[in-house]
Amino acid sequence: MSMKDTNSNIPLKLFLYLIAFTILAPLVILVLWTFTSRWPWPNLFPTSFSLRALEEVFAPYANLLPTLVSSILLSLTVALLSAIVGTMTARALVFYDFFGKGLIKLLTMAPNIVPGTVFAMGIHVVFIRMSLADTLVGVIIVHLIYTLPYSINIMRDLTSSIGQQMELQAYVLGASPLKSFIYITLPLLAPGVLASMNMAYITSFSQYFLTLLIGGGKIRTLSTLMVPFIAKGDRSIGSAYALIFVLSTLTIFIVMDRVIKRLSFRNKEENL
Repeated sequence: MSMKDTNSNIPLKLFLYLIAFTILAPLVILVLWTFTSRWPWPNLFPTSFSLRALEEVFAPYANLLPTLVSSILLSLTVALLSAIVGTMTARALVFYDFFGKGLIKLLTMAPNIVPGTVFAMGIHVVFIRMSLADTLVGVIIVHLIYTLPYSINIMRDLTSSIGQQMELQAYVLGASPLKSFIYITLPLLAPGVLASMNMAYITSFSQYFLTLLIGGGKIRTLSTLMVPFIAKGDRSIGSAYALIFVLSTLTIFIVMDRVIKRLSFRNKEENL
């Protein structure tokens, strides 16, 4: 490699180091605050350490493990439903012309355009009349409403770039529409499906206000445990919950990535 190539890579390396620092620095601060009992301003490092935050978080009365498991299952359900509905909606918007197509495109952005508080209050009234308030189904539906715009837009762009030619060739060779989609289109869509599931999962997992409002306090998630401690200024306990939030989310992302890659690889082997 020439000296000129080395010099041209320096800005890129500095940019990557900057990104790594902005990602890792908050995690280091979270770890420090989790074990800190006193960190007065303007000290650069804590002056004393304690296990109080971990003792509080993992205390039996905190019900951390059941709440974490239920939060993960709820968000995974939302992510799966969002990916399925988003993929089917994207295919309809890309490949078919029908009455109201423009309206559906507009509605896919509505939850992100309308202010969250206005949307939450309006949907809460509707859910009360439909007997969906204070229920798990209601929380899943309201999370799904918020996550679908991301899934639909991700899958619409990917579906448009892939096209339908491969499926049509499979039809000509005698494959059924279902087999053509499962063995040909779905492996091609796998990166988008993973991206839409990740986006839907993190959006659902981090929802506090909607979960509290629609769930009525009966549906407990990790966010409903974490946010009150952050709001009242208990940084040690809030950081402990935030650290668990980050680690559990990364674990789920890694698992989803490996599962989708394994399924795609298995489909390729069966095709060969």
